[in-house]
Amino acid sequence: MFTTLKNVRRALFAPQLSARAFAASAAAAVDDKKLPLAGIKVLDLTRVLAGPYCTQILGDLGSEIIKVEHPTRGDDTRSWGPPYAPYTDDRAGVGESAYYLSVNRNKKSIGISFKDPKGVHIIRKLASQADVLVENYLPGSLKKYDLDFASLSKLNPRLIYASITGYGQTGPYSDRAGYDVMVEAEMGLMHITGERNGPPVKVGCAVTDLTTGMYTALSILAALLARVNTGVGQHLDVALSDCQVATLSNMAESVLISGKRDTGRWGTAHPSVVPYRAFKTANGDFLVGGGNDRLFTILCQGLGKPEWATDERFSSNSARVANRDILEKWIEELTVQKTTEEWLHIFDGKGLPYAKVNDLLDTVTHPHVLARNMIKDIDHPSCGPMKLINTPVKYSYSTPGIRTPPPTLGQHTDEILGGVLGLGDEEIKTLRDEGVVG
Repeated sequence: MFTTLKNVRRALFAPQLSARAFAASAAAAVDDKKLPLAGIKVLDLTRVLAGPYCTQILGDLGSEIIKVEHPTRGDDTRSWGPPYAPYTDDRAGVGESAYYLSVNRNKKSIGISFKDPKGVHIIRKLASQADVLVENYLPGSLKKYDLDFASLSKLNPRLIYASITGYGQTGPYSDRAGYDVMVEAEMGLMHITGERNGPPVKVGCAVTDLTTGMYTALSILAALLARVNTGVGQHLDVALSDCQVATLSNMAESVLISGKRDTGRWGTAHPSVVPYRAFKTANGDFLVGGGNDRLFTILCQGLGKPEWATDERFSSNSARVANRDILEKWIEELTVQKTTEEWLHIFDGKGLPYAKVNDLLDTVTHPHVLARNMIKDIDHPSCGPMKLINTPVKYSYSTPGIRTPPPTLGQHTDEILGGVLGLGDEEIKTLRDEGVVG
């Protein structure tokens, strides 16, 4: 018999008795029915990018996120600047880094020291009340604190425990630390990125971290659904290396099918579709996609060269691929004669895929980006008004989004220790004086 939707939701969000003390959301006015993960409690033991990006996704969807940080340093990315959003209150320091602000909204921060057994005890108590724990320490690092999955699942059998590492919990590289750029290199992405005759380059943003964060969030959602049927949690072993291999997609599959080495770097061009790349203009770059003969004909007409569409050297995609060097050279000899804006006007409404190559300031002020509500104005408690990138998916009923700004370090320590664990003011003061919490 299929489980009814009502029963699924009841099973997903059924609070354990010890979980009722979790801190209430700062945005209590938000309708929980419109937040898909309302009631799900996440303990976030991650830092830098892949882990915080994962938990931010869960937070955007309505989860309550408690972010555990070092009591004095906090998340590594708090110091990854400039730029910083400067403090407008009397707080000491240069401000909150843009890096940190990008992946830590909808969370509460508590500073806890792992070095003190009292700090470990606090984390274990929080884990006993959580639905999900996400961590990104090297394999085995948390076992000495009894904060590994085997230990915590005894306290909380329903706990879904996600471990994000560079190379996974098993395999010959499992003990190797893995930042995004190393995995891009090791797992092939860097080799296929860059100009045709240039050196390998990394992708402009940490795409391996970001896709790993998304894969982890998706896996956590699947594990929550699985818990409906099993009643128990599970351990998720998520590796940047695995996620990078998975997202090579058709490029890696081509190698598997052919048994041959890849064709290397193609810049903005495509190895098997021509023309499909950026061309220089009088004041920038303009990208076109002549992905089939019809689109190529439109391009030729816009360039003022309709005869190219019937030239036997270019009349089919295979012919254009064979004569790539000639055709692309001729196209760019024309595109540099006009500005990007002039080319945009020429091809507007013609049905040809095209785009201006924008820098990031143009992107975040782009009229389409703004119309899609991708930039959100928020008020930070210590930095004042600022803009954040919004969550991307639009729902017909649900309203995930930014409810609270990225927290300052330890902003919610007292609230969590008092409201979640029931500690008194004097106990909290003693823990702070001893350096256990911050």
